[in-house]
Amino acid sequence: MELLKDLAWRGIIYQQTDEDGMKELLEKESVSLYCGVDPTGDSLHIGHLLPFLTMRRFQKHGHRPVVLVGGATGQIGDPSGKKEERSLLTTEQVEFNVRSIQTQLERIFKVEGDTGAVMVNNLDWIGKIDMISFLRDFGKYIGVNYMLAKDTIASRLETGISYTEFTYTILQAMDFNHLYNEFNCKLQIGGSDQWGNITTGLELIRKMNDDAKAFGMTIPLVTKADGSKFGKTESGAVWLDAEKTSPYEFYQFWFNSSDADVVKYLKFFTFLDQETITSLEESVQTEPHLRAAQKTLAEEMTKMIHGQEALEQAQRITAALFSGDIKSLSSSEIKQGFKDVPTYLVEEEDSTNIVDVLVDAKISSSKRQAREDVSNGAVYINGDRVTELDFLLEGDARLENEFTIIRRGKKKYFMIQYA
Repeated sequence: MELLKDLAWRGIIYQQTDEDGMKELLEKESVSLYCGVDPTGDSLHIGHLLPFLTMRRFQKHGHRPVVLVGGATGQIGDPSGKKEERSLLTTEQVEFNVRSIQTQLERIFKVEGDTGAVMVNNLDWIGKIDMISFLRDFGKYIGVNYMLAKDTIASRLETGISYTEFTYTILQAMDFNHLYNEFNCKLQIGGSDQWGNITTGLELIRKMNDDAKAFGMTIPLVTKADGSKFGKTESGAVWLDAEKTSPYEFYQFWFNSSDADVVKYLKFFTFLDQETITSLEESVQTEPHLRAAQKTLAEEMTKMIHGQEALEQAQRITAALFSGDIKSLSSSEIKQGFKDVPTYLVEEEDSTNIVDVLVDAKISSSKRQAREDVSNGAVYINGDRVTELDFLLEGDARLENEFTIIRRGKKKYFMIQYA
């Protein structure tokens, strides 16, 4: 399918500066395009993904992505979407964040030198510009009235905006102008909150390059059908860093997508074709209990971000939790799967009798209830039912001598750790 038609079918295009002109450009030549992110943290989260995955779609159609991580702008702060000033990061923290985020983005784009995506850091050019040059060579092209009309700036005038953040839109415009001249970059992609910054870049390119023509496109804000924020769980943001959000947690986030959201997510985030997504959409309507669409979404996203091995690990954990076969999992897999369950630490001098532990860990409300739970077969140790009241959490009951997983009833899991 033609690229722009595919993007429209997926609902990915929010705004374009010149729809007909962009269509003509993409049909005529292989285009360099860019999308940037500021390294405000040491990991991206899934809320950052859509613009970059959209750029990956361009790459699959023969165009060249220029992937920018803002080592310079990350030290300034984008006022877009913010009601108050950002806290400034140290230079060392920004440098660390740049390296971490570049590694994550390289996994998506598979950077391969001149034939693939290009990874750039705007500190390499903005960092070389002195104050006089900034004011004379760039500041004179962007009027104050023009900047005040930008929503991101106008919305902050009452609460206050520093000159530092006020200049941000010019710095991002300088990025676009630099990439236009360095890589013949004619298109910038960004989230819907980046429209003002993108159009400032087009203005600067036009004024500094003899009325040269470039284009901008924004991506819609991803929301849930119920109006709640996308990419958040009870434990916080869903990160691309496996240390912050494990592959299993990542898999489960997508697997738990609602029927109302899953088809939209398949269109936005996966590279499955229209026929496949349409078939999965039908399964949501006719066989929702199978959760085929959610399973496919979770598989595609986990494999893309964490790789095939991590996907298989997430699937093993999911299957083991469903069947109760805890012993089939490794120590690291158990830690992933039970990261958020209630945990109780057993000290060396504490009783390890099953009844005592159930009460001490507040798994059962009283010793009488604990004895009933055990006698009635409602308690499982590492997936195996335990009915002996004198059972001790020792020996084989301790997985790798680190912890024991107790299940009470069908779904209530607890982790016992040992000092």
